Amino acid sequence: MKKIIATSLLCIASTAFAQDELKIGAIVTLSGAGAAWGQAMLYAAELAADDVNAKGGLDVAGKKYKVKIISYDDKYQAGEAVTAANRLVYEDKVQYIIGPVGSAAALAVGPIIEKNKVVMLTLGFTDKALTADKPFSFRPNLTTMETSQPQINWIVKAKNIKKVGGLFPNDETGQQIAQDLEKAYGKAGAQLNAKEFFERERVDMVPLLTRLMAKGVDAIELDGNAPSTAGLIVKQAYELGFKGFIIRSGGPATPEIVNVAGSAATNGMLVNTSIDPANAAVKTYADRYNAKYKKRMNGFSPAFYDGTHMLFQAMSAAETTTDTNKVRIALENIKDFKGILGVLNWTGKAVYGSNHQLSSPFYIARVQDGEEVIEATCSLSACQ
Repeated sequence: MKKIIATSLLCIASTAFAQDELKIGAIVTLSGAGAAWGQAMLYAAELAADDVNAKGGLDVAGKKYKVKIISYDDKYQAGEAVTAANRLVYEDKVQYIIGPVGSAAALAVGPIIEKNKVVMLTLGFTDKALTADKPFSFRPNLTTMETSQPQINWIVKAKNIKKVGGLFPNDETGQQIAQDLEKAYGKAGAQLNAKEFFERERVDMVPLLTRLMAKGVDAIELDGNAPSTAGLIVKQAYELGFKGFIIRSGGPATPEIVNVAGSAATNGMLVNTSIDPANAAVKTYADRYNAKYKKRMNGFSPAFYDGTHMLFQAMSAAETTTDTNKVRIALENIKDFKGILGVLNWTGKAVYGSNHQLSSPFYIARVQDGEEVIEATCSLSACQ
């Protein structure tokens, strides 16, 4: 009899614990060229979970939930992302997902996400990731669509740039970014008149760079390239004697590029960044990141840290963790959220058909001796 009672109590305790656990899935690139971005997203979610768990859990309708992050490596491949999404949704029973990283992966998992009403915070840059018929998809990071025009207007004028060349991955991400940049440079009075597309596994960029340089470009654009690939492009351009500007108008990756290419090759590089070195909150977060993971923080991480906290706030406001329709509506309705990046609001309806794109401050920085030095502060309308 005692054994039966003990077993029953153990089952009740186990059930209570399961009910108190909130599982957040992460489809992130942890190996290969995009690993720095995937790690940035995963670590952001983990650090946000640490915050609420340190307070006894996430408080939703008077109940405390311990947050658990379950992650799978998609290897920067759409097929792997689909496998991960199916596993998270159907086996792990998660209703919230951070990721995936790439545009192709974001589009591939979209049908699974929407069918099962899973709230997703994706990084994918494609404009097809956020549409009116995808009510459960959100993006906490700015993309080339938002940042390219104001910063390219500033760069073209300040640096007197006329001709630009670009190397882009031959996939959804690279094609979308090349299209956005061609329009942005054209409106700014310059030309993206030399484009080369390549498979992501490629490491020898010399023939492509040689063709760009033969066209007399003033600058080489790196947006769309994974951090390690961008580093290889900068290194090989430097070795070929390129003397123009290197521009990265989107996708934070300065530490990784410097690590591959070296300080000399990256001096003078102009980069988009969401990080202001004077921002004490981000500095504190970067120190936490480094202390826990022994890595220098990638610039995408603060956006996903803020985004994960917004997701937690939405659950608390909706007073549910299981009714994701209520949660996604509460997430949409968050206004003037005070994140570590600044005051954040949702935007994007005019472009995407829904306000699921987060707006935040961003900057143009010049790289000097491996560090970013802010040259201009930007909003979605202008840089100055």
